[in-house]
Amino acid sequence: MKYTPWPKRDPIKNYFQLPNEIFLLGLSPGALAVYSYLICCENRNTYQCWPSYKTIGRAVRMSANTVRKYVCELEERQLISTESTTVTTRDGLKRNGNLLYTIRPIQLALDQFYEQQLTQMDMAAERQRVTTALALRSDSAHSA
Repeated sequence: MKYTPWPKRDPIKNYFQLPNEIFLLGLSPGALAVYSYLICCENRNTYQCWPSYKTIGRAVRMSANTVRKYVCELEERQLISTESTTVTTRDGLKRNGNLLYTIRPIQLALDQFYEQQLTQMDMAAERQRVTTALALRSDSAHSA
């Protein structure tokens, strides 16, 4: 039997895909790690998963509070949406459950990112126009 250093990989099992566009959004490394873990956990039919902050933190080597910060960043970038869930205990009491994460289409995040960039460019152009106008006004006031 011949030894092969590279095992044959099943393209469906134990792998997940990240969209290439995720690298265009300028995410922090921590947010990228949390997003990758959520993509890994998601149900491929519903695009949802519900790991706890603690579970995500163990997987990506972060504290629960740090994970919470990066989840907020992902929500702001419209890459994910979250919903609160409740759990009923054996005693019949309702308790807060884990968040239900829904992975949103990457195109929505890209559209928002590009819109923000255009807004920033417009503001920078307006700032430059005002600065130039003030400089011209100042020069004409000094020469008069």
